[in-house]
Amino acid sequence: MRTANVRSIVIWTLVALVGAAGWSVLALSRGENVSAAWMVAAALGSYAIAYRFYAKFIAYKVLKVDGTRATPAERLDNGIDFHPTDRRVLLGHHFAAIAGAGPLVGPVLAAQMGYLPGTIWIITGVIFAGAVQDMVVLFFSTRRDGRSLGQMAREEIGPFGGAAALIAAFAIMIILLGVLALVIVNALAASPWGTFSIAMTIPIALLMGFYLRVLRPGRIAEVSLIGVALLLLALVAGRWVAESSWADAFTLAPSTLVVWLVAYGFIASILPVWMLLAPRDYLSTFMKIGTIALLALGVVIALPTLKMDAVTDFASRGDGPVFAGSLFPFVFITIACGALSGFHSLISSGTTPKMIQKETQVRMIGYGSMLMESSVAIMALVAASIIDPGLYFAMNAPAGAIGTTVQNASQVVSSWGYHISPADLAQAAKNVEESSLLSRTGGAPTLAIGVSEIFSKVTGGSLRAFWYHFAIMFEALFILTALDAGTRVGRFMLQDMLGNVIRPFKNVSWKPGLVITSGIVCALWGYFLWVGVHEPLGGINQLFPIFGISNQLLAAVALAVCTTLLVKSGRLKWAWITGIPLAWDATVTLTASYQKVFSSDPKVGFFKQRSVFQDAIDAGKVLPPAKNMDDMHTVVTNSTVDGVLTAVLAVLIVVVIADALRVCVRHIRRPALSSLSESPYVESRITAPAGLIPTQEEREEGRRAVVGSAAPGD
Repeated sequence: MRTANVRSIVIWTLVALVGAAGWSVLALSRGENVSAAWMVAAALGSYAIAYRFYAKFIAYKVLKVDGTRATPAERLDNGIDFHPTDRRVLLGHHFAAIAGAGPLVGPVLAAQMGYLPGTIWIITGVIFAGAVQDMVVLFFSTRRDGRSLGQMAREEIGPFGGAAALIAAFAIMIILLGVLALVIVNALAASPWGTFSIAMTIPIALLMGFYLRVLRPGRIAEVSLIGVALLLLALVAGRWVAESSWADAFTLAPSTLVVWLVAYGFIASILPVWMLLAPRDYLSTFMKIGTIALLALGVVIALPTLKMDAVTDFASRGDGPVFAGSLFPFVFITIACGALSGFHSLISSGTTPKMIQKETQVRMIGYGSMLMESSVAIMALVAASIIDPGLYFAMNAPAGAIGTTVQNASQVVSSWGYHISPADLAQAAKNVEESSLLSRTGGAPTLAIGVSEIFSKVTGGSLRAFWYHFAIMFEALFILTALDAGTRVGRFMLQDMLGNVIRPFKNVSWKPGLVITSGIVCALWGYFLWVGVHEPLGGINQLFPIFGISNQLLAAVALAVCTTLLVKSGRLKWAWITGIPLAWDATVTLTASYQKVFSSDPKVGFFKQRSVFQDAIDAGKVLPPAKNMDDMHTVVTNSTVDGVLTAVLAVLIVVVIADALRVCVRHIRRPALSSLSESPYVESRITAPAGLIPTQEEREEGRRAVVGSAAPGD
């Protein structure tokens, strides 16, 4: 035992030293070349220590997870929404569901401010805020029959604050799904390779679902090998299709992709969870984790240099071409999901608590998955920071700012202090077999360029185009899994709300309610997707600020609910664990909301932007980037909708936080007035490990369970 302790001390000391070395180089470098490997070292060292010590402390000391207590998946198993799911499959589902556009897009856009601010927030934010929120929400939802975040707020905070939370959470969910889908459209539009490969993941996932459910139940290793082999075949076949006569069939316009995505979201949200959602997410997780791991390994082997400044001039000026606004608060809002994401709380109180086998798995699935997503964000920031800054700005600035020719783009980008020649811009597109890389907003193409840069240094420049299109497919697959799970969670939320008025909707598996609510959810996020596709200012540039603000406002709701539950459940001395992140998140996000609503800068303030364009319409003028009066009216409409939504959501979140504070103070003063809606204890009959790799004690417990179940039949 003593030897094991010494070995453990040595290992964790080395891990700490690696992380500290990475942080030291990033913080102290001034002007000299810095390898991206130091960013990876800082991240991985910090993640490992946080998971081993901080997450374990919260799970066992604060939450007191109970492995003997039956979860909703075990007690309410109906094979549709409630279903005990192997921890490895569920880890894949949960990670795939939470890891959408945010960790790919946000850090790429935030690179405009330099690589250092983003790195600091991504790593510290996830350790102390994002991963904590995900794990604590998952725990409390599991204790409440898988209740949605809004419903928990209604039951634990009260009707007034709860109603505000329900409305805010649902509205935010719709906005988030619309932006997630928009990034997929931007990545797949006019890309037969990516479209074919993504389409093929659906029949592959259906095969995996039936294989596990009907053909070979429990054969996780077998179905994993089959799924990965077919996924790789779909990727290779995508290139064949793109070069064949079938290419036209899979070369889809953005408007067509909108229709297909809405149809897919509807179907995926009503099918049994085991049939498509869980196996598809599990399948995509291999691609996600494998690609990120290979990317980190490629960084260590190729040692690419960070070409972006540690902190750019745009950080202080606030007039960046990628997004307008100062370092505080907008770098935190823009990075969003890689550090803290309200969207995750909807998954942690949506599909996952209805599928988790044991309470003891909340640390691995809740905290661990969020660390994995944060690593994605770090790799996205690396990819954006190792390419030529001139190319970065040419790809991420809207066409209205840089024009549509390489000559014009070169001149404009050079005026910002980042020189790149027209020939270099043309060659960059040619290298990845694209006609143009100008104004490829949305983050996905920039990340793909960075991925191709890293992988081609390891495998050779001749494969640069292959790696670029591989990355595009990877990103679309990455985001699509969040879209289908998110639509299902949106359906749960709407059913919870309607169930307060129309009783049958309370049963989330009631088929008429299931179909009706799925249709409503898909129609609503489909509207935002359609608006984004036809937005003259560039859909992602216009919608991502409200995406980031909405996401962080939702995180404030989740942290407020968590803090209230910690206080009401007798854990007052530990309420700081979610209370401090709540205070920070509320300060940052409400500041950003205020600026987006009331700023006098038309690049920042929605209402000021609306006023400028409306005045131009009244004067008969067309302002760039609008090309005609229809575009002008579209800008006015969208700015109005965005401004009103931002203001309303901010007010709702203030109401939730104020009501949560009232409930906490009342409980501290008069605990007898408080009540908890926790489900009664039922002893679990399931035996399953808490982590990915079973401990010796868990193996012995599993063997005893097998012997015990076999004994009556002997």
